[in-house]
Amino acid sequence: MNEQASSSLLFVDDEPNILSALKRLFRPLGYQVFTAESGDAGLEILKGGTPIDLVVSDMRMPGMGGAEFLEQVRRQWPDVVRILLTGYADMESTVAAINRGEIYRYIAKPWDDHEVVLIVRQALERKFLEEERRRLVALTQRQNAELKELNGHLEERVKARTEELRRAMDSLKEAHEQLKKTFLTSIQVFANLVEMREGSMAGHSKRVAETAHMLARRLGVAAAEAQDVLVAALLHDIGKVGLPDHLLTKAYSNLTAAERAEVVKHPARGAAALMALEQIRPAAKIIQGHHERYDGQGFPDGLAALAIPLGARILAVANDYDNLLYGRLVARAFNQREALEFIIEGRGKRYDPQVVDAFAEIMSRKPAVQKAVVEKTLTPNQLSPGMVLSRDLFSGEGLLLLAKDYVLDQNVIEQLRGFELLEGRTLVAHVRAEGVGGGLE
Repeated sequence: MNEQASSSLLFVDDEPNILSALKRLFRPLGYQVFTAESGDAGLEILKGGTPIDLVVSDMRMPGMGGAEFLEQVRRQWPDVVRILLTGYADMESTVAAINRGEIYRYIAKPWDDHEVVLIVRQALERKFLEEERRRLVALTQRQNAELKELNGHLEERVKARTEELRRAMDSLKEAHEQLKKTFLTSIQVFANLVEMREGSMAGHSKRVAETAHMLARRLGVAAAEAQDVLVAALLHDIGKVGLPDHLLTKAYSNLTAAERAEVVKHPARGAAALMALEQIRPAAKIIQGHHERYDGQGFPDGLAALAIPLGARILAVANDYDNLLYGRLVARAFNQREALEFIIEGRGKRYDPQVVDAFAEIMSRKPAVQKAVVEKTLTPNQLSPGMVLSRDLFSGEGLLLLAKDYVLDQNVIEQLRGFELLEGRTLVAHVRAEGVGGGLE
């Protein structure tokens, strides 16, 4: 064994011939052999710093006996293996030596060389195994402590990372909501720009959008598809931008054949204008089909029944209902009851029966009681940064200026004051009361 080849042995005996015999026996085996002729001499060798792995001591020696010597070794160098060499059949003394020195084995004189070598080898193997066990235990304890510390730090890092991700997700969600809100506001502003030519019909797109979105939710349309319906409703008349002014206010039933030929192109024109915008492409398809009829007699493509996109079938009902109220579908304006009856009469012909049934149910229900929003009515000169709009802000002509929930800043307030001067009429803004100070009414 490599360990044995580098092991150091100390033999202590008052008889030089015994020491010589032991040296001759062990040196050829690769051990480092040290000898001492007394217990005191043996202690001096150990005190000198020489690393000794195993000590073999005679029992009876002048001065310090073997039992006392081995006891001293146990106290000062407990890791050194201790073996007693005795030539006396004094069991009582041997037992005392074993107890005082906690010796590994005792060897009786005269000894058998092979047996002595085997005892020393086994003793050293036991010593090395014990040292390795202690080393592994210490290593395990150290690694466990390091692992515990690492786990503690890891938990802290995981918590910190989780919190960081939570904040990032909150920021992303907030940014997404803001982007969605900005997108819809931009669409609504764009729709109002289209309506600036329509005079008394200003606000038509917003009203149609609210009705169509309500219908979509009632029919269980997915949130993303319901938003497509909302966008399509806001922009459904964009294809009319190029029409002559007189066609914008004339009821469809009063149009000449030539005028109708021109008007029926507006769904396709509107869809074509928006098709290049990927985010609005689904809404563009709804706009393309919102004048199709369930019986296939509509325009521009003559689609029928379920071949018409559901969003377009929804938009058809919402759009015609508002047009009936304002006299844009037939020659006179209908009241709400008459307009609803017209829609119901068109069930299965002009309109999808499922959509008509949902619309009739909505219109027959009493408005839901909602918690009133405490708000203040202010002019631009009374507004302050940080105030939040409780309603959409429109110009006198019905043009959307700012959307509900918009947080005002000084720059926007100055623009509203300038717009008020330009229009020569007072703007009225409704803001949430909790953001208003000074007791203004």
